[in-house]
Amino acid sequence: MQKVVYQDLGLISYKEAWDYQEERLRELVDRKLKNRKLEPEDREQQRHYLLFCEHPPVYTLGKSGSLDNLLLDEEGLKREGFEFFKINRGGDITYHGPGQVVGYPIFDLDCFFTDVHRYVRFLEEAIILTVAEYGLQGMRMEGFTGVWLEAGRQLPQRKICAIGVHLSRWVTMHGFAFNVNTELSHFDNIIPCGIDDKDKGVTSLARELGREVPMDEVKGKLRRHFASLFGFEFSRNIL
Repeated sequence: MQKVVYQDLGLISYKEAWDYQEERLRELVDRKLKNRKLEPEDREQQRHYLLFCEHPPVYTLGKSGSLDNLLLDEEGLKREGFEFFKINRGGDITYHGPGQVVGYPIFDLDCFFTDVHRYVRFLEEAIILTVAEYGLQGMRMEGFTGVWLEAGRQLPQRKICAIGVHLSRWVTMHGFAFNVNTELSHFDNIIPCGIDDKDKGVTSLARELGREVPMDEVKGKLRRHFASLFGFEFSRNIL
């Protein structure tokens, strides 16, 4: 069974977390390439990571996104106190901020399955299973990644989790942004995920439940569902 190191990075700048992901990705790729040159009995077990964190307010634009979906200019970003990064994940623009569980799995999919679509479905499923524990029915929408809540009670379809990933030699980075106690007004400065549709919006666990939700509680549920879906154990070696 594969071992995964879990790390809660707390509140961390986006750039610092991005650099840390890159370091862990290179570690996994280097270990994979080294192992290929060794006999099976001499190979080192791969070490995967599941990183959780929160970021100060920041907008990130994926490699397939459009800058037109950012509704603030450089001066506006500075005035409002937001950072902005163009990054190497898939998807369009999204927001990260306090009260959001941002998850970065650094997994070598050669040790699980080499299917990027299945991988994204597993990320979605971990969120769907988690929101179900709060009495909410998460869903997928054809043509869109992420997790949504169905329209109802005069509410539009609402996205509660955005997903965007990047792979190098089947090692993953980036991941998901799950709105728990997120300040949703910060999405007003962008066209979230490039979806300009009045019948679609964003939401959070807190908005749906009418109360703040303990972040550690949510992280514990996510960890359990990730381990079950991918079939791994968490390592006791926290680096």
